[in-house]
Amino acid sequence: MATPSTRDYLLLAGELADRAAVCIDNARLYQDARNTAVTLQRSLLPDLPPQQAGLEIASRYRPAGTTIEVGGDWFDVIRLTEDKTALVVGDVMGSGISAATTMGRLRTATSTLADLGLPPTEVLHHLDKITAGLEQYATCAYAIYDPHRALCHIAAAGHLPPVLMRTGEPPEPLDLPTGAPLGVGGVAFQVTTIGLAPGDQLVLYTDGLVETRHHAIDERLDLRLQLLHRPDRSSEETCDRLLDTLRDPDDHDDVAVLIARARPWPRP
Repeated sequence: MATPSTRDYLLLAGELADRAAVCIDNARLYQDARNTAVTLQRSLLPDLPPQQAGLEIASRYRPAGTTIEVGGDWFDVIRLTEDKTALVVGDVMGSGISAATTMGRLRTATSTLADLGLPPTEVLHHLDKITAGLEQYATCAYAIYDPHRALCHIAAAGHLPPVLMRTGEPPEPLDLPTGAPLGVGGVAFQVTTIGLAPGDQLVLYTDGLVETRHHAIDERLDLRLQLLHRPDRSSEETCDRLLDTLRDPDDHDDVAVLIARARPWPRP
């Protein structure tokens, strides 16, 4: 016959077992939700070819490490008429499956608008209205590269400016108006034009690369430039270097990186 103390131990053991079972179930549900969001996000991102007209392309996407806060970042490279190329990086505010779904809609809309041959400011203007209709906010950097003129036209909507890496010069963030995020509505966007000589690189990225909960943003931006101070690296190596150094396994935001290096192009 069980003594009172033995019965107490059995009751305690039963309660511990029940609580452990609930924790295990919650962990499985959490992991299932994260896997679903990551799978959806990756399925919506492009499988980019390494070469475009006059450009060498490298890209990376990395989801948040230990949470379900994934799904908002995207990148794209879109072939346009007259050998031009559109370069896109964006970040939907929010997380999870909802953000991934919105990202997919904006990426599809961006591709459609790009096919119409619209300039960067017009593309962002239309995306602004679409995002507002979805009752969401997002940031975006949109660029069009013309290899015949070796010119790149860039506009941003609340997005961190790309970094320009010129041969023989230190990397520097582009001085361009960042504008308001998509979804604010009624805000004009401005375009900046830069020249890209063969070997020059344009580095676009989302804020998950440099923003953390434990470091000052200025410190992270400086470290970003230090890591880019090696133009002899390939674009693929640069992507890996940025992510391996700036990202921690437990970061709470996903990140997209897109690097375009200008290649020699025959002039008419």
